Amino acid sequence: MPIQNCPNCNATKFIKSGVIKGRQRYKCKICNYYFTVGKLGKQIDDYYVNKALQLYLEGLTYREIERILGVSHVSILNWVKKYKIKRPINSKYHPTYKILNAEELGKYFTDSKNIKGSGVIVTELGDKFMLIKWERFKGL
Repeated sequence: MPIQNCPNCNATKFIKSGVIKGRQRYKCKICNYYFTVGKLGKQIDDYYVNKALQLYLEGLTYREIERILGVSHVSILNWVKKYKIKRPINSKYHPTYKILNAEELGKYFTDSKNIKGSGVIVTELGDKFMLIKWERFKGL
C-alpha cells in the first residue's frame, strides 16, 4: 500500500525509517512523526455481508448464519451494529430453514402441505437454495 501523506500532519515529505514486524516504517520530515504502512485486513465480499444481514432479518441466529455462510458470527454481529439493523418483533412465528438443491426445492413445492399455514422465502446460497419457513408456535 503506497503512502501518500503523513497521517499526523498530512505532509507529503517523509523518509523510510526501518522495518518493524515486516512492515516499512516512515518518518515525517515536517513533524518528525513515525508511522507504518496500514495493514490490509481480510476483505469479505459484499455478497456475504448482504446475505448474512438478510438471513439475520429472517430470524436466524448469528451462529446459524455462521454455519451456513462460513463467516464468523462476530463479523455478522459487527455488520448488524455497523448498519444498525433491527429485526421486526413478531413472537407468534419462528423460522425453520432447510438447505436444498434445485431438484429438492422443486419436489418440496409440489407437496401442498409443505406451504399451507406458513410463510416461505427462498434465497440463493451459491449452487444451493435456502428455504426459510415461518410456522406458528404450537400452543399459542
